[in-house]
Amino acid sequence: MWLNRILVITAVTLAVPAAPASAVPDLDTGAVERLVTGFAARSGYPGVAVAITKGDRVLHTAGYGDVTDRTLMPIASLSKSFTALAVMRLVEAGRLTLDTPIREHLPGLPERITVRHLLHQTSGITDRTLREKSLPQPSSPAGAAERAKAATPASEPGSDYSYTNTNYHLLARLVEVVTGERFGDHLTRNVFTPLDMTDTINIDQTPRDLPNQVKTGHVYAVGVSMRAVEPTRFVGGSDGVITTARDMGRWLAAQHGTRVLSATGMAAMRTPSGPDHSYAMGWNTDDDGTIKHDGIWFTYTASALIRPSGYGVAVLGDSGFSLATGGTPALARDLARLLEGGDPGTPAPTRLITDLVLLALTTGTVLLGIRRLRGAATWPDRRLPLLRLVPRALPVALFVSLPYILGAGVGGGRDITFLQVVYVVPMLVLWSAAAAGMNAATIVARGAAVFRRRRVARAEENVKA
Repeated sequence: MWLNRILVITAVTLAVPAAPASAVPDLDTGAVERLVTGFAARSGYPGVAVAITKGDRVLHTAGYGDVTDRTLMPIASLSKSFTALAVMRLVEAGRLTLDTPIREHLPGLPERITVRHLLHQTSGITDRTLREKSLPQPSSPAGAAERAKAATPASEPGSDYSYTNTNYHLLARLVEVVTGERFGDHLTRNVFTPLDMTDTINIDQTPRDLPNQVKTGHVYAVGVSMRAVEPTRFVGGSDGVITTARDMGRWLAAQHGTRVLSATGMAAMRTPSGPDHSYAMGWNTDDDGTIKHDGIWFTYTASALIRPSGYGVAVLGDSGFSLATGGTPALARDLARLLEGGDPGTPAPTRLITDLVLLALTTGTVLLGIRRLRGAATWPDRRLPLLRLVPRALPVALFVSLPYILGAGVGGGRDITFLQVVYVVPMLVLWSAAAAGMNAATIVARGAAVFRRRRVARAEENVKA
């Protein structure tokens, strides 16, 4: 299966030429608009921009809602494919090798980690060994590399896949050290400009470096998309590219040529690190030959994919990810199906239903909590009454542990702070907070009632004595 995947990816990379006009079907832009606007309405996205390509031709770019195809929008982790391309250009120029130990250029980092390991996310560094979002955020790639010196690999480099932004932070710093240029400047000169991506920029830290042209993104709760400032995070190399749908069309089209990298280099970027891995170099791969990547900020999301048919799709949305919607990956997939003449799939899941359920649970939790508090004074003083209050501490523990539970259970071990959890699932946080608060109040009220009754009982016994 793995060999078949490599053969398909290589064939797509090497064999797709510029498509002649007769080979490119007419695009039903009305169908695209209906699919995109329907998704945006159901999923709570105020604005969505798309780019559609076939081979090395841009077929369509457009914005819907409050964005256009020239609106600057973050593409989050789609940035990793840009970082990987910058590194591979240095490899082809002979300034690096894929098996160069990074310690040769970045002293003090863990041993045996190579450039290849960072690109493939197999360095052994994980979000659990370096909690990149919870720790103080660096302001530059140099600071990120200094912070990474504290990382202890969870496994032997090259053996296990573990997605972490730290690997691509280190690649950004590696580019700076090898070239003597700021990473963003290097991307502009060697990637954006050659591909005529004239509106595209790179930043190091949010929200500090966001230009004024980038509108504040959104979080969603109970049918309302609310503007929210992106939390402070270091994003250089991992998810710092800010671009437009128009420029993303040029990026997708360039994946079918050799304008900035050889065909062999392109194929290498799309080849996973091993039979059990699907991550290549800044791209994910599917068994059918699709290459793709998704990106998540807390106030923006983005997706890009290239199908073996030659169709490419990029989707940029100005609202953050949540557990209640498939987000931009679902829309990118459905657009690809539409382009290939298939069924776009089921309607996008709605955040509203999930949030209304959570709101109902929150209301019920508060009402039941008030009822318990009113009856606290008459709570029966049975055997070991305080021990019976211990289960009431469980909602408190769950509330405090939300970042760890969501990071492990949903994020595959990714790091996330409590503030960032609020951005992703505000109504879940509200319900958890209500459950924790009402149960903590119940513990206090019932415990106080028990002590009060016992004090009165002792006083009465003393009077009788």
